Amino acid sequence: MEVTCLLLLALIPVHCRGQGVYAPAQAQIVHAGQACVVKEDNISERVYTIREGDTLVLQCLVTGHPRPQVRWTKTAGSASDKFQETSVFNETLRIERIARTQGGRYYCKAENGVGVPAIKSIRVDVQYLDEPVLTVHQTVSDVRGNFYQEKTVFLRCTVNSNPPARFIWKRGSDTLSHSQDNGVDIYEPLYTQGETKVLKLKNLRPQDYASYTCQVSVRNVCGIPDKAITFRLTNTTAPPALKLSVNETLVVNPGENVTVQCLLTGGDPLPQLQWSHGPGPLPLGALAQGGTLSIPSVHARDSGYYNCTAINNVGNPAKKTVNLLVRSMKNATFQITPDVIKESENIQLGQDLKLSCHVDAVPQEKVTYQWFKNGKPARMSKRLLVTRNDPELPAVTSSLELIDLHFSDYGTYLCVASFPGAPVPDLSVEVNISSETVPPTISVPKGRAMVTVREGSPAELQCEVRGKPRPPVLWSRVDKEAALLPSGLPLEETPDGKLRLERVSRDMSGTYRCQTARYNGFNVRPREAQVQLNVQFPPEVEPNSQDVRQALGRPVLLRCSLLRGSPQRIASAVWRFKGQLLPPPPLVPAAAEAPDHAELRLDAVTRDSSGSYECSVSNDVGSAACLFQVSAKAYSPEFYFDTPNPTRSHKLSKNYSYVLQWTQREPDAVDPLLNYRLSIRQLNQHNAMVKAIPVRRVEKGQLLEYILTDLRVPHSYEIRLTPYTTFGAGDMASRVIHYTEPINSPNLSDNTCHFEDEKICGYTQDLTDNFDWTRQNALTQNPKRSPNTGPPTDISGTPEGYYMFIETSRPRELGDRARLVSPLYNASAKFYCVSFFYHMYGKHIGSLNLLVRSRNKGGLDTHAWSLSGNKGNVWQQAHVPINPNGPFQIIFEGVRGSGYLGDIAIDDVTVKKGECPRKQMDPNKVVVMPGSGASCQPHPQLWGPMAIFLLALQR
Repeated sequence: MEVTCLLLLALIPVHCRGQGVYAPAQAQIVHAGQACVVKEDNISERVYTIREGDTLVLQCLVTGHPRPQVRWTKTAGSASDKFQETSVFNETLRIERIARTQGGRYYCKAENGVGVPAIKSIRVDVQYLDEPVLTVHQTVSDVRGNFYQEKTVFLRCTVNSNPPARFIWKRGSDTLSHSQDNGVDIYEPLYTQGETKVLKLKNLRPQDYASYTCQVSVRNVCGIPDKAITFRLTNTTAPPALKLSVNETLVVNPGENVTVQCLLTGGDPLPQLQWSHGPGPLPLGALAQGGTLSIPSVHARDSGYYNCTAINNVGNPAKKTVNLLVRSMKNATFQITPDVIKESENIQLGQDLKLSCHVDAVPQEKVTYQWFKNGKPARMSKRLLVTRNDPELPAVTSSLELIDLHFSDYGTYLCVASFPGAPVPDLSVEVNISSETVPPTISVPKGRAMVTVREGSPAELQCEVRGKPRPPVLWSRVDKEAALLPSGLPLEETPDGKLRLERVSRDMSGTYRCQTARYNGFNVRPREAQVQLNVQFPPEVEPNSQDVRQALGRPVLLRCSLLRGSPQRIASAVWRFKGQLLPPPPLVPAAAEAPDHAELRLDAVTRDSSGSYECSVSNDVGSAACLFQVSAKAYSPEFYFDTPNPTRSHKLSKNYSYVLQWTQREPDAVDPLLNYRLSIRQLNQHNAMVKAIPVRRVEKGQLLEYILTDLRVPHSYEIRLTPYTTFGAGDMASRVIHYTEPINSPNLSDNTCHFEDEKICGYTQDLTDNFDWTRQNALTQNPKRSPNTGPPTDISGTPEGYYMFIETSRPRELGDRARLVSPLYNASAKFYCVSFFYHMYGKHIGSLNLLVRSRNKGGLDTHAWSLSGNKGNVWQQAHVPINPNGPFQIIFEGVRGSGYLGDIAIDDVTVKKGECPRKQMDPNKVVVMPGSGASCQPHPQLWGPMAIFLLALQR
């Protein structure tokens, strides 16, 4: 009868646990990585200390219903370039090989739409110790009156570390201390970068010539070892000195091979030489070998400063620089400047006129200019002057000034720039001066002031320049401050006045300015005009997709709104249902005047009207669609993840039950729920068990519950839950449940530790023993393990069941001990009973001991039970009474026997209040392992609930 009542309770599928279980998010940060320590500092701030290069793992444990979403962010430093730009949406934050720059404060934000979000933070402190750097500096000073010189040496040791490093100075193997003698001083200088300690040797003495070691330490924090650097100080120690084989400025022709030697003239220890180039790296093909730099067939782009640096950590580095100039000329331009004094912008007879010519050259000052008129060299006179370096013009510019312009001065003037004696081609520019030479004007062609194009198409903006000569046109943006052109430049030159844009985008819309350049034409105030670019693009609408739920028979209004577009209006709107065109709905008068949305009204939701609706909106440039999924089906259930102790294990079998709880999302949005369809499938299996769970009226926030039974330890299961209404099936929700064993506690007398979970019920390995217990099952055990010892399976006889055992093969020796320690139990009763199964099979079996460690006795371990020798290939049960005097732990101690055939195993441990059963288990009624050759009745531990139920019916 008792068994029957239990089954009837299990058949009650759903019951309520009050109303309003929706709860705001709560969060807690825990670490699961390679932390050195997690502590609280002086302001109650959690600090997570980790070694640089280790793996950071932070977990944000959340509670609340519905299940909160977790977002990680950080401040104070950058975890990485990507991490700084984006947040991590995951309950676990993992950073491999963490760097020092990734230290800082990490925030876990959990929110579920109920109340305010929960925000927790932890400061991550990344510990590191770099290699120290030791430099030596010397000073020599005269001591007047005694006619001798004092030589002082400073050994500076610098290191970057976190936490701050501790410095130890040694001379040879002897440790030096501050003011150890009159000749030694150790101090920390001000305003230094990194941690620095200076060893000062005053008035250098013969015994001061020795090897000095700077040892830095962070006191083994995070296991970071000390580091050291040694320098040998001699009477020849000197800083580096250099000289160059060429002048500091080296001018060469393009195509030549350049070799520069950097020669050491001093330095002890021997300095290291290094070549560098600024700006940028050394040219492609350049070879730096020791102090010799070779650049084959130089180009103009190879010009720049080349630096030779010598370093030996004594004094300051020695540096020599060569300025390599490769002769080149480019960009020949001219300017026509009317009479400045008379503020004229036109060429007029009787007024002064200046023609200017400039090229960009290397070296600029070596360029020479020649002027020609009508093909002949220009003759200098009182009215014809040639000047250089006009302060109003770019450097090294040649100007031809015509004083009191005459008609005879009209003609063609040619300016030729050259490098005398160098194989560099000349550059020239031609200027024609006549009565037709007039300053420029600029305008926009008719009909081109507004250019309208579609996004993704090319566009051409045009300005026309008149005048002689016609200067280039410069384009820029007007309406956006400091905005760049699509080319990425603030100004862009076009010789024909046309700015061509490829694949325009909407952000290119705006006003563009065209203006005349002040070179290759008149040097006068620029003329300018403006062109408006209008980029048309398809509409953007909302909602892109919307799930609309409504009870059967109720009306629904669907609305598609225009967010943005060019033009900003709806030209047409077309509605479709399941792909079929619908008649156009009647227009609302207000919407007809300024159509910025389209609407469709359904008088009643039915099974026939349920489905996909699409509203296609066009603005004559393109179209966009709003999608609506209309139905009367129920929303998905919301699984409740905060159920306390949802797993229940059973003593008499390897089965467990699970308390499944959930709420229904928005139950009043649709018709009342009739039932749920529950599907249970073991992971890695194909078959699923399906059952219906009837329900009555379900309210929002009401917690529903169903107890899943006959689940096999330690398997995980996929649960699918689907609500049903008169409309039919609603949205399904799924989750995976895992078997987890609760930490064994005497207060939970019905809990048995089967060791099926990796946490092994809170048991830990003793750190003072010789080796550890091992958790395994028939599927994970070593196929090459020693035969004729140890169990083939756990107490249940299933290959998936786990147990704990000791492996006594090499390198184990006689008498080695392995200890498995339970959690701490707070004693609330006088007597307890420890029950467990043991397996001791093999001719070399040692001993299995049960010890009790009492906190009230100073952690003293007392023997409570012991068994030795071969007990056969069977699982047997022991009941051990104990009476602790306060908080206690139990310890299973396995002792290795005389050989490798001595594996010992335990399983199904229970600590229960009260006395042990008076009638001990009959030794003849034991659980026989497969293949042992014995026979017996099935052990009740192997029976399932259904077997017990059938047995009750037979009785």
